[in-house]
Amino acid sequence: MNIPNSLTLLRIVLIPIFVLVFYLPLEMANIIACVIFTVAAVTDILDGYLARKLKQISPLGAFLDPVADKLMVAVVLVCLVQRDSSLLMALPAAVIIGREITVSALREWMAELGARSKVAVSGYGKFKTIAQMVALGILVYHDDLLGLPIYALGMILLYIAAALTLLSMFQYLSSAWPKLRESNKKQ
Repeated sequence: MNIPNSLTLLRIVLIPIFVLVFYLPLEMANIIACVIFTVAAVTDILDGYLARKLKQISPLGAFLDPVADKLMVAVVLVCLVQRDSSLLMALPAAVIIGREITVSALREWMAELGARSKVAVSGYGKFKTIAQMVALGILVYHDDLLGLPIYALGMILLYIAAALTLLSMFQYLSSAWPKLRESNKKQ
């Protein structure tokens, strides 16, 4: 067990704590839940940075990191959709969760074909992650701040994240398509 893997495990442990706090009938629950989510988002940045910096990249970390990310994002989206069950919230949540499942399956399939590098993280994927994490943190916070309509800002960012989600998914599918066609012709 190394520092980056410990941070990834911390992110996984924070998931049920986030859910518990999100649903607590406390006046400050949204602030505490936002802090928990922010800590999780920072550990996502930090674990990858430390793994490279300390040369502690491991197969366990390579597996756990994306799992922890997807679990946290999916759980937060489900909580947000439960709190605001409107189409405006459900649609980007479905797009983001659907993309995560699709890209995970694509990466697994490409790994089986020996072409995992065709679906390595792209620039769109990184921008998507940043927009998504900021949007989710803002939406978890929910209340206006200093007269700013935080929730509306979070919704705008969530739609930007959903658009980037689709762009990155299509980029991954386009990169993988020649290898997938080649594999299909062999069968």
